[in-house]
Amino acid sequence: MIESQRPSSRPPRPASPLETAKLCAAAALDRKALDVVLLDVAGLSGFADYFLLASGRSTRQATAVAEQIKRTLKKAGVRPLGAEGLRQGAWVLLDYGDVVVHVFHQPVREFYDLEALWGDAPRVSLPPGELAGLLPNPEP
Repeated sequence: MIESQRPSSRPPRPASPLETAKLCAAAALDRKALDVVLLDVAGLSGFADYFLLASGRSTRQATAVAEQIKRTLKKAGVRPLGAEGLRQGAWVLLDYGDVVVHVFHQPVREFYDLEALWGDAPRVSLPPGELAGLLPNPEP
């Protein structure tokens, strides 16, 4: 196969904060993240439109989930404004401006309970079929 005829391994660049958040969710689920929740905080926050919350069974898995999100978004042409906690993996924060991603080791997530803290924020539906279609097919 000629190099230029290969299918793209890059997701398209997100056109909106919601598309960015959903691409982050798809990447998190690709690494088997647990309890992925998208909160619409636009009406409650002056610094972000969406919070994506996800968990890992261990700090290593939480770090892997966060790294997969960073890698996927980078391929789509989006880089984080900041990233914290990648070395420890207990609570990783990725700041994409209008989208803030929180990846926790499960016990840390339960302790901080951001879902309760942001309890007035509506949850955004994340249909698995729709999310799976956001990631390019893996190369053979």
